[in-house]
Amino acid sequence: MLFRRSAARVHAPRPKPGDRVQVQGSPVRLAVNPRARRISLRLDVARREVVATAPSLHALADAVAFAHSRADWIATRLSALPQPVGLKPGAVIEVSGQPCRLEQAAMRIRPTLKPAVGDEPARLIAWGEGPAFSRSVLRALRAEALVRLTARTQAHCSALGQPLPGLALQDARSRWGSCRGGAPGRAAAIRYNWRLVLAPPEVLDYVAAHECAHLVQGDHSPRFWAVVHTLYGDPARARAWLKLHGARLHAVG
Repeated sequence: MLFRRSAARVHAPRPKPGDRVQVQGSPVRLAVNPRARRISLRLDVARREVVATAPSLHALADAVAFAHSRADWIATRLSALPQPVGLKPGAVIEVSGQPCRLEQAAMRIRPTLKPAVGDEPARLIAWGEGPAFSRSVLRALRAEALVRLTARTQAHCSALGQPLPGLALQDARSRWGSCRGGAPGRAAAIRYNWRLVLAPPEVLDYVAAHECAHLVQGDHSPRFWAVVHTLYGDPARARAWLKLHGARLHAVG
């Protein structure tokens, strides 16, 4: 949603980047991007807030006014977000796109992921109370994510004749992966969002193929997408799934 500068201003202390304002009860964070041509609003799914971006510090007051003029749009977008799912005993999350129930172990054990049996969903059994339980579940999910992403990255690198790059996990708010190409004295590296372990395997595999394709083609040109097609096939369904369900992955934890 875009806005051209209005003559009207909100008379209040001068706003600063990073400030948060309430727009009829909805949180809006202010940001400045010198490359922006107009004031705009966007939804930050991970933080569950709207970001009002202005092209300059001088225009931040206009960004506040614009946010207030679009209160209904902001409320509608935020109310449509999935409800947060805490990592606590009894909660049901998805792992590889399938239901997985979180269970508390009776004694200190290494977190264990048990596959589904019959009508019973998969189970992730972890030890601890309160925040300790949540941390244990998160460690298990990140470990599982690294195993699965390493396997798919290895497969795609082998197909490309490329060595396995350094791999790491992150919890980026707006990216599912990033690739830094190799250079003299510097190895290639790929960072993945650990939340991909919650998505169906074909979606995780698409992101791995996408990032591996960047090892040989740094941009998003037709040649890049040709490499993705070679590694993965048509990515349209996986891309659409992430666009439609990505907010659900960010709601976990």
